[in-house]
Amino acid sequence: MAEVKLEEIAAHPPMDQLQGFEYCIDSNPSWGEAAVLGFQHYVLSLGTAVMIPTLLVPLMGGTDDDKARVVQTLLFVTGINTLVQTLFGTRLPTVIGGSYAFVVPIISIIRDSSLTQITDDHERFLQTMRAIQGALIVSSSIQIILGYSQLWGIFSRFFSPLGMVPVVSLVGFGLFDRGFPVVGRCVEIGVPMIILFVVASQYLKHVYIRRLPVLERFSLLITITIIWVYAHLLTVGGAYRHRPDRTQFNCRTDRANLISSSPWIKIPYPLQWGAPTFDAGHSFGMMAAVFVSLVESTGGFKAAARLASATPPPAHVLSRGIGWQGIGILLDGLFGTATGSTVSVENVGLLGSTRVGSRRVIQISAGFMIFFSILGKFGALFASIPFSIFAAVYCVLFGIVAAVGLSFLQFTNMNSMRNLFIVGVSIFLGLSIPEYFFHYAAGAQHGPAHTKAQWFNDYINTIFTSPPTVALMVAILLDNTLDYKNTGHDRGMPWWARFRTFNGDSRNEEFYTLPFNLNRFFPPS
Repeated sequence: MAEVKLEEIAAHPPMDQLQGFEYCIDSNPSWGEAAVLGFQHYVLSLGTAVMIPTLLVPLMGGTDDDKARVVQTLLFVTGINTLVQTLFGTRLPTVIGGSYAFVVPIISIIRDSSLTQITDDHERFLQTMRAIQGALIVSSSIQIILGYSQLWGIFSRFFSPLGMVPVVSLVGFGLFDRGFPVVGRCVEIGVPMIILFVVASQYLKHVYIRRLPVLERFSLLITITIIWVYAHLLTVGGAYRHRPDRTQFNCRTDRANLISSSPWIKIPYPLQWGAPTFDAGHSFGMMAAVFVSLVESTGGFKAAARLASATPPPAHVLSRGIGWQGIGILLDGLFGTATGSTVSVENVGLLGSTRVGSRRVIQISAGFMIFFSILGKFGALFASIPFSIFAAVYCVLFGIVAAVGLSFLQFTNMNSMRNLFIVGVSIFLGLSIPEYFFHYAAGAQHGPAHTKAQWFNDYINTIFTSPPTVALMVAILLDNTLDYKNTGHDRGMPWWARFRTFNGDSRNEEFYTLPFNLNRFFPPS
């Protein structure tokens, strides 16, 4: 048997940037191609923009008209936050959209006895919305302070490639309940969507039309259109006429009630629901969700940097992005979106699926969000896509983000028992602890933390239902306390150290310098 050479075994050395991307963060496709790609990101962002109001607005006492206005407002603010983040924040190609991390404290506000005793549904909706707005406005100060004071950047010095593996991976893996469990609510459109999307984006990605890989680049838009038409044909053909209400809600294309409820033209504006109300308990509970969104966005930024072929964002840039995200949550509170903001994981995954990490594409998608949120009828048409179609796409895109987290393992020594222990325990507890909290809440109708102090309950129940947050706490604690001396090389610190500061790598200036020569006034550290 021939002797195997070492160079043949180590054929894939660690690489700072992912390879094979057609366009990276600061290179751009043609304006026409960029516009279609931007529209594709806009369509993908509709899933969360519709799902969160659909869940919360009826609980608040709102009508279909109220839900349509909240969807419009959330899309409008998402467009503003995305544009601001790509211009002045991290400058990474990330969509800043609605976050499920805020659901626990928001439902707590909805169930507040002072609000549930209001008999008129519309008045209860308005008062609840104002209470949510006040809590978001106050709690946004957490990210604003941690970001602009550079405290989060200082804390990030405890990060390592090993510690980031569970965090970034669970940004994707932790959303498994929004994948196939939602597909299963309407398998006749969800499963074909998964198959068609995988075939078009992967197996047929080498199909070119005029030297453009159309199926790889635009597979999401093409396959969603095909399955959407198929779902509509099933709807009008009477396939769901005698099916249970739950099946009809998840499968039919005419059950969202957004098109009839949306105005033709409506510009969302601050305080459109009235003056926010402020309650200390509500605000303290919401702060936990703000912290969770901070952790999830940190993982999202790390993944987006890899999928845009950029270097990891330095501590200064990461803090700058978190500060601007805090401003975004403040805008959520002022406009009344019924939730806070975080990095959209599905849109980060789409960067990898299309192999286009261009910042310009995301900025164009922000323009579509603002435009279609003002033209309500047209935006509502696209928002009527059944949730199962989006969930099918999530099965692929969330997996891509999770795999990006695992790619950080290449910079570490995974022959080290210490490293295996930290990664394995962090990922397992990051999945297992939130699952316990969800199961407990489903059975008892409240979280494991159930004291007389509601703000404390919200704190505990919110933080420990977030897989990336649990993974961060476990991984950073173990990585910085367990045999940490003389293990820097095993943890990947020699590779990581040069990306901690803005001047540590010459490529940082290319990727993260502020536009309009603003670095003169805000010099990087």
